[in-house]
Amino acid sequence: MKARVIYALYPAIFGEAGIFEGVAQAMVMRLGIVVNPDAGLGGKLGFKGSDGRAEEARAAGAEDRAGPRMKQCLSHLVDLTSSSLNRSGVELELVVWDGRMGGTWLPEWPSAGPIRTVSLGSTPSPTTPEDTARLVGQLLEAGVEAILYAGGDGTTRDIVNELESAGAEAQKTALIGVPGGVKMHSGCFATTPKAAAEVALSFALGDLRTAITEVMDLDETVYAKGEWKVRMYGEAWTPSSPRFMQGAKEQVERVSEEDTIEGLAHHVSTLAEDEPDLMIVWGSGGTLR
Repeated sequence: MKARVIYALYPAIFGEAGIFEGVAQAMVMRLGIVVNPDAGLGGKLGFKGSDGRAEEARAAGAEDRAGPRMKQCLSHLVDLTSSSLNRSGVELELVVWDGRMGGTWLPEWPSAGPIRTVSLGSTPSPTTPEDTARLVGQLLEAGVEAILYAGGDGTTRDIVNELESAGAEAQKTALIGVPGGVKMHSGCFATTPKAAAEVALSFALGDLRTAITEVMDLDETVYAKGEWKVRMYGEAWTPSSPRFMQGAKEQVERVSEEDTIEGLAHHVSTLAEDEPDLMIVWGSGGTLR
């Protein structure tokens, strides 16, 4: 596809004023699509994560979460591109695997529109983290500039691991997470599926720059026992959008109300002892009793 490029010429330079049309290749952005079909299955069942428990969750009646959220994201992206990309001359090329890790969740769009699909293969069954890594490797070979993925923190870790193993340049591939897992602490997740579409479009149009964000890791084995253990797993590049991206979350251990009140009382009493003339303003509420 060609894009029209308009040149305005000034008489002081070219001797004659005028507007001429040139022809240049349209900018094509290759966007990799990754869906972890098992992500989020254990949420409503109280599994606190889906790693290694997908079959158990489905047997208990769990329904797909990540896939439908990716479809919601892409449907909104189609709506957005009906005008935005046509005006800009930018084309989107969605690079996918057919099946539940990608193609199943693609919405319909006009065949003559600025979005097209490239299939790299088919989703195996059942899927594993190794399949996510293999798909990401193929997306990198296909030259994608960004990866739009649906899953949780576990999916993020799998993707980041593959990017790191592929080298320094691969690590700069922009990640845009569609929230679809049980746990989403990493900074590369958008706040909603539609927000992810907004970010993908703005990135394609060149309106957003990428920045490094934290990939957070919650130990599911410890978490399933009711304990919090969150650490920074690594870093990833993501389009910088305070409006649509959630930023990295740090999880803190919850304490009881009694411990909270005791801590507040100790803090206030310390202030009163250290600064006798300090005016302390009390608010209303049962906590003050």
